[in-house]
Amino acid sequence: MNNYKLLGRAGEGAHGFVFKGLDTRTQKYVALKKVAINPNVGIPKNTFREICSLRVLKSKNIVQLFEVTTMGSSVILVMEYLPWSLADVLKKYDKPLTLSQIKAYSKMILNGVDYMHQNHIMHRDMKPANLMISEKGVLKIADFGLARIYDETKPRLYSHQVATRWYRAPELLYGSRNYTPSVDMWSVGCIIAEMVNGQPLFPGETDIEQLAIVLDTLGTPNDETWPELKELPDYNKIAFSPSTPKNWRIILSTADSTTVSLISSILIYDGRKRLTAQEALKHEFLRKEPYPCKLSKMPKLKDEISEMTWTFADFDECLDKLKKK
Repeated sequence: MNNYKLLGRAGEGAHGFVFKGLDTRTQKYVALKKVAINPNVGIPKNTFREICSLRVLKSKNIVQLFEVTTMGSSVILVMEYLPWSLADVLKKYDKPLTLSQIKAYSKMILNGVDYMHQNHIMHRDMKPANLMISEKGVLKIADFGLARIYDETKPRLYSHQVATRWYRAPELLYGSRNYTPSVDMWSVGCIIAEMVNGQPLFPGETDIEQLAIVLDTLGTPNDETWPELKELPDYNKIAFSPSTPKNWRIILSTADSTTVSLISSILIYDGRKRLTAQEALKHEFLRKEPYPCKLSKMPKLKDEISEMTWTFADFDECLDKLKKK
């Protein structure tokens, strides 16, 4: 760690803290993700999955891992520093995203997801807060703590307790454990719809409310729209009032026909029929005017981290004080 200076705290994840740092050898900013290690257990499996995933995935739309090192009882992941996320843009940018900007972000998301899936990796936690953006406007998928390898020739069971609720595919809400990378695409559809509407599409407060909102929007599923529904573990645990699907032109009232076509082709019950990332990249949404805009026209936010030289001990002391309040 002698090669890095800590400049400020950049964020907090489920499995560790992220700091802004300076690589004193290159004078370039880096992100330092600190994860505590239990000596009796070793590296947490989520951290191990993230390390393995990022060592395999080398794409301009996936965050880059530079180095893994240790300090005391913690492991440090040294990654490229990306000053804000898509969640920050949606919350703090002072004007609505233009369709060209939405298309540019969507294309970068889909490029990253396609590369990920081509390499047999499911992210399982796609959401705006995990889509980081560089100072030049390049969007990169981050936080691979829930990532898993997927091999369609060797089906296996996975945990259904993945993905942040608002972006969780309906099969996960029904307890599916043998899902596919199409769960990532459901999340992508929710993210694109959120960019269009300026607010989350399915903002449930509980898992049951989440499922109720989805069913109320897409209508009650049947054997045609979701053939495998009755086989899901939690199918008979709760019943919802019958509902008819809402018109997508009303759900996405400001969207043009190609945007509606893309989102409605992703946000469907049957994961086997959802557009893949590769298919979505070929959709007319990205091939019609207005085209995805240049990076120079993408939103830019201020990096709000005030730069001071700290040590991890300083941060740990501050965090301990906060926890005691």
